[in-house]
Amino acid sequence: MILCIRFRLGAEREALLPELARLAEDVSPVVQAVPPDTLLVDVRGALRYFGQDAERLASVLRVRALAHTGTACTIGVAGNPLLARMAARQAEPGTTLLIPDTPEAVAGFLHPRPVVALPGVGPGTARTLCSYGLDTVGRLAAAPLGTLQRLTTARTGRELHEKAHGIDRTPVVRNAAAQSLAAERAFGRDELDRDSQRRALLSLTTELGLRMRGTDQVTRALALTVRYADRSTTTRTRTLPEPTAHTTALTATAYALHDALALQRARVRALALRAEGLTPAEHAAHQLTFDPTDDKLHRLEAAADRARARFGPGAVLPGTLAA
Repeated sequence: MILCIRFRLGAEREALLPELARLAEDVSPVVQAVPPDTLLVDVRGALRYFGQDAERLASVLRVRALAHTGTACTIGVAGNPLLARMAARQAEPGTTLLIPDTPEAVAGFLHPRPVVALPGVGPGTARTLCSYGLDTVGRLAAAPLGTLQRLTTARTGRELHEKAHGIDRTPVVRNAAAQSLAAERAFGRDELDRDSQRRALLSLTTELGLRMRGTDQVTRALALTVRYADRSTTTRTRTLPEPTAHTTALTATAYALHDALALQRARVRALALRAEGLTPAEHAAHQLTFDPTDDKLHRLEAAADRARARFGPGAVLPGTLAA
């Protein structure tokens, strides 16, 4: 069985994830950190070793996390990472949701859910499927594989077919928590306006850039997570042309990720941006440029950082955010 543990970590506490991973390793050595706030734990060996069921081990991990770090969590338990992740999303905060590892239980959990609840199914794919009446996972599971491949692509159709049947061959890979920084902006209502979403992205890149420059770090990639009104999410990652902490470069990449998702009619509840693969700025290689504009932007950014350090983070803001 697989545990998906989602901790209540704000951006300011995400550095706790490695410590939480070490706590989980006391129960099972197969722990995969999924920044910024999630652990996947393969407890199949631990079930035999401790003579306990998966729910009991989940309870032990919850108590240990709360006792050692004061961190609450929600846990999904299932036979593979796909189902465990979905269970963790559906569970009430601070509880454990178990999907028994039987075909009947898996079908009972999956079939009533909208297709967009499947990880990796974004608004575009969901619209295509719904236009053909495949609006629930149950109807998707009943569709022939060939039909799904004709509606999408050969690869996407097969992935949809397997996910609809609760099949996930992805192993839990033991790792260390990657160094990352994250920030999130939640909207007061379901947000459909593209400009409002882009302002939120600009706010996120401004914050992340300032935090990285304050610790002399640069990032190699950005991951954008969109949370929709139905609590489903879509995450996309893009590698930057070169490691950077400059807000201009971060914003351009964030906008490109956002545009690629084609969220024209999606009801967006929140946007989260994560800077991944952080490394010390002094170790990063930079491409030489003779563009005076680039140098000017960097000097202006440094001056703005000094003003923020003296007068607070709101002392200097992009014009779009100050309006």
